[in-house]
Order: sequence, then C-alpha cells, then structure tokens
Amino acid sequence: MLEDGSIIHGNGFGSEKTIKGELVFNTGMTGYQEALTDPSYNGQILMMTYPLIGNYGISPEYSESEKIQAEGFVVRELCDQPSHRLSGMTLDSFLKGHRIPGISGIDTRQLTIKTRQSGTLRAILKTSAGNISASELDILRYEAKMMPSPDKYNLVSEVSCSAPVTLHPENYSGKEGPKILLIDCGTKMNIIRELTQRGCTVIRAPYNTTADEINNIKPDGILVSNGPGDPAHPEIMASVVQTIRAIYEKYPIMGICLGHQILSLAFGAKTYKLKFGHRGANQPVKFFSDNKVYITSQNHGFAVDQNSIPTDIEITALNVNDGTVEAMRHKKLPIFSVQYHPEASPGPWDSKYLFDRFIKEVDSRK
Repeated sequence: MLEDGSIIHGNGFGSEKTIKGELVFNTGMTGYQEALTDPSYNGQILMMTYPLIGNYGISPEYSESEKIQAEGFVVRELCDQPSHRLSGMTLDSFLKGHRIPGISGIDTRQLTIKTRQSGTLRAILKTSAGNISASELDILRYEAKMMPSPDKYNLVSEVSCSAPVTLHPENYSGKEGPKILLIDCGTKMNIIRELTQRGCTVIRAPYNTTADEINNIKPDGILVSNGPGDPAHPEIMASVVQTIRAIYEKYPIMGICLGHQILSLAFGAKTYKLKFGHRGANQPVKFFSDNKVYITSQNHGFAVDQNSIPTDIEITALNVNDGTVEAMRHKKLPIFSVQYHPEASPGPWDSKYLFDRFIKEVDSRK
C-alpha cells in the first residue's frame, strides 16, 4: 500500500508481518544480500529493479552487518532454488530467520517508474496467510497516507554500535599500525575490512562519541561512516556534527556517504533530500583533477547543496547523471569525503584507492 492509495497485490515470502517504510529502488544486478544487510537501508522497504532475485542464494560471508537492516523486500521474481557453491540458504529462509517480510510477483518496473515520477513514497508491506478484508485495506490506506517519513526519526541511533570496539589488522602480531577511529553511523563491514587489510587498528565508536572521548583515544585518523536517515536531523547535528566541528583541525578525516554529508554540515554547508536518491552499483562520478569518470556504488537519499559549500572546501567530483556533489576536500587540512562507497560491497572496485590515499595522509602526520 503506497501513500498515494495505490494497492499492489503479490506473493508473500519471508516473515508473515506488517511493516512500514519508504519504498526505494536499487538498480544493482547482483548484491541483494549486501544491500539487505546495509545499515543505510534502515527505515526503508528495498525494491530491486533486476527481475530475478535469489538465484545465487545466501552466504554468511557476504553480509555487511549482523542482520537484515531493510524493513522489507520487494522483487519481481523470487528464485527458490538457488545455484551457487557458496550458497547456504535460500533468500526466503534468510528473510524468515530475520523476521523480515517480502513480496514477489509484482511489476517492479512500473513501481520504479512511479517512484521516479512522484519521488520516494511511504509504504506499508503486509504479508498474510489469509485474505485481507476491504476494511483492513482502508485502514492500511489511511496509515500509509498519515505515517511520518522515517527521516523524522534518528535512524543512526538504531544502527550505531553502543560502545567502542577495537578491531586489529589482519595477521595481527602485536605491532601497531595506524590507529583509525571509525565513527559508526551505520558502518558496512567492508569499510572495516578495507582498513584492517591495510594494517590499521580500527576503533569502532558510537556516533555520539564526544570530542573529549576522541581526544582521550588519540587516534591517528578519523573515518566517518555511512548510515541511514537525514544528516541534518537535530540529534545528528547536536552530536556527531558538533563533535567534528570541535576536532577537525587535529586529525586527518575521511567521510563516506552519510559521513560526507556530516562533514559538509560541520563546515557550514546544507543538505537536501533527493527526489528518489541514488541506489545501485553503476553511478558515474567525474573527477576534475584527472577528467576521468569512475563507476561507483551508491546508497543515499540526501545530497550536499552545492551552492552552500564554504570557500575553504573544494568540490572535486560531480555525478554525471544529475550534477550532484560526489566528492570534496578541505583546501588546507587533510580532510576529504565522497558521497559514494569506495568499499563497494556490492559494486565496482574502481575507488578502493581512496583508502590508500587516506592511510597515506594519516602516515604522513603520525
């Protein structure tokens, strides 16, 4: 049930449940498991535009967090007999195990076109073993129309870790590499993997870690992670944005996705909600420095207002499709950020070099 009153009937799978969220679409041809477990999808009903989903099953090693983060799942055709040597279970079993509902057998192309024309819509997904009465549909129609946007809530607080955790580099032998403080706004596990593979000791800290707590940790560098929701939410502005303002002159800093938006807010820029966001593994990003286009993985519904960026911040890349800001750097300080996901998972590996660039900045200032 969409907020405009549209009703779409299909075949339920996963958990028998009723959930609410924003209906958003992802254009990736693969990576449904990584997308489902990406904390940036908290509060959202995820729809895949690729028509056949579940054909290579589910493998634990490809999850980007400890659970499914999307509220529900929408697909055209569900494959119930996956074929892959690493598959440990079906997509249906995966959703059932995490108590997440799904719907299949619907026209996802039509729903994607509606979203592109109308903008992101609030929705209710209900799976039921029995028939849904007309009166129940009326109630669902009213609730879908009246429900608040998930962005009204502090979604970051629901996906951030609750206490600091230290993660040592791969093949750790007691020798310390760079100590990176990861401000967890809903981080994907592959961000941590990319850092530990490069010899970093990662301290994963809650999003509301204070400036004094960070100074006591004495990190060599700071990475602000991806995450869900509105970057300008009052509780985000009063916590992590305020913290970055207090410490940015002391440390090399890298921002990814929501972290990119948080850094922009900390420097005085503004953000706004996109009509339907960028979600998929094929977004073209053009850098001014080398005049090259990189194909990137993205998952965000907000963007930085280009006209609000202060003079000490330089825009270094734009989205080829719609001209939105994709990368920035501070003109004097070792601070940079990207709107997309250099860690991929899923998606192309074109931009993994950014982690090397960040570690180089950190090492040069140790």
